[in-house]
Amino acid sequence: MARLRLNQEYRNKIANRMRVHLEQENTQERESFYQMRENMKPLQDKTWTLAKEIVGRHYTPEDIKMAYHLQNKFENVDTIAKDSCFHFGYQGQVEDRDNEDNIVMKDKYIESHFDFKLNGNINGQEHNRQNDFAYAMYRDELKGREGCNPDINIEQKDNQSNPYWTKVDDANEKYLGLNSSRSNENHTSFSREWNNDYVLDLIGREYCRDRSIACNENEYAILMTWQSAKGKLINAHEKWILSVIGQVGKIKTWLKSWKYLDEALEFCAKANCPIEESEIIRCNSTGLAIFNPQNCADYLESMKNKSVSREQKILARLKYNKEQSTQ
Repeated sequence: MARLRLNQEYRNKIANRMRVHLEQENTQERESFYQMRENMKPLQDKTWTLAKEIVGRHYTPEDIKMAYHLQNKFENVDTIAKDSCFHFGYQGQVEDRDNEDNIVMKDKYIESHFDFKLNGNINGQEHNRQNDFAYAMYRDELKGREGCNPDINIEQKDNQSNPYWTKVDDANEKYLGLNSSRSNENHTSFSREWNNDYVLDLIGREYCRDRSIACNENEYAILMTWQSAKGKLINAHEKWILSVIGQVGKIKTWLKSWKYLDEALEFCAKANCPIEESEIIRCNSTGLAIFNPQNCADYLESMKNKSVSREQKILARLKYNKEQSTQ
């Protein structure tokens, strides 16, 4: 029976199938991401309890009751609203220099903006909302949704101004309910369910009620730890997916060097992702370097940050390089 030649369609199918496999592998990057995500909601709930205590000291239940009374009584009074973000701060000290360039400590009011919404900021800037945290928290839900891609910001990191990115980002926002104007279109509204857990009555004139609420230094440090954890989750998501993308890039290079489908399928089997020929056919140039399927599978294994020693990874890489030199 004649050997089937690889074409671009087959190469794309194999690469996509391998990516699914790579994302399911239990690597350190993947484990780190899932562990951080699992801990995120309990940490946010605990930090929210602290935030309520801080706000409650500043605006007592009696204050809130009186503010609602006045707002309901007079049409021109708009002094209270529900919100999920706050400016917290304390009177502390920062290092400075005097006129003779000596180190001195200077009194300064230290504050930051803390946003508990699903698309809230992670850097303390009130008007710097982003979706990376939401995409990390609800990656599994987005991954199974047609037209959505929770990894889009990572894949398009240096090119987030193109029609494809815009289309996918809009689909993600719509499905999660991140865009308030579209939230009613989404019956699940993950964003609404998340945000409803973090709402307080605040007295003031504008969003975040236009002023900083005093806390102590220890409370501020706890809030910063939570805010930092959001950023670390985003970084863990990016590190994991970049690892997968790097491996898929290598696979695509190798696929271009093979002429026949059975060569590619041999590699997949040796890389612990067996694919039936019928699976590729049913679903819908010769490179200068010729790669041996077994060597490629060994090299791919060496790219993963699994629970193996640094020495083992070095040996795997040296073995690959040595065998390549004898081709």
